[in-house]
Amino acid sequence: MDKKRDTLLKWTQTALLAALCFVSFTFLQIKIPMPGGDATSLHIGNAFCVLAALLLGGGYGGLAGAVGMTIADILDPIYIVGAPKTFVLKLCIGLITGFVAHRIAKIGSSHDPKYIFKWSVIASVCGLAFNVIFDPLVGYFYKMWILGQPQEMASVLAKWSTATTFVNAVVSVILVALLYNILRPALEKSGLLAKTD
Repeated sequence: MDKKRDTLLKWTQTALLAALCFVSFTFLQIKIPMPGGDATSLHIGNAFCVLAALLLGGGYGGLAGAVGMTIADILDPIYIVGAPKTFVLKLCIGLITGFVAHRIAKIGSSHDPKYIFKWSVIASVCGLAFNVIFDPLVGYFYKMWILGQPQEMASVLAKWSTATTFVNAVVSVILVALLYNILRPALEKSGLLAKTD
């Protein structure tokens, strides 16, 4: 595959995965209303952030997650104020997942299904563990310092966010382990698996 075609393929798949992040968060979520007009939610949007990083590498994958989830936030009257935070955090999920999968484990050059499965799960766990820790933590300070919420309210929201983010992470790891390890061989066989190394 020549470099121009590979770049076009990566950008096309980045846009597709950004759209999947947007759709899965916007239409496949269970919103949990919180005090002060805020909310947290159970969703699978992060699964597509991680899937994008596994398929495309950390840069393109992180961008897909960041753009898709940020657009979802911008179009939601409750989440719009958190859009900048979302962009940074989802980009980081992709960068971490991609780094572990493609720089440490080099799964892009492996043909061993067990090795690929193991490292796709490890990379997913690393990216989503970052999110479980930093989404509530950054959210806490963001709500207090940027949005001016009282500390007590920011603390309650951070605790609920930790719980929902953890559930989202567990579901996402399982979903990604299945999706990636089904999609990768099919994309490879059809010549649509972009180079990540």
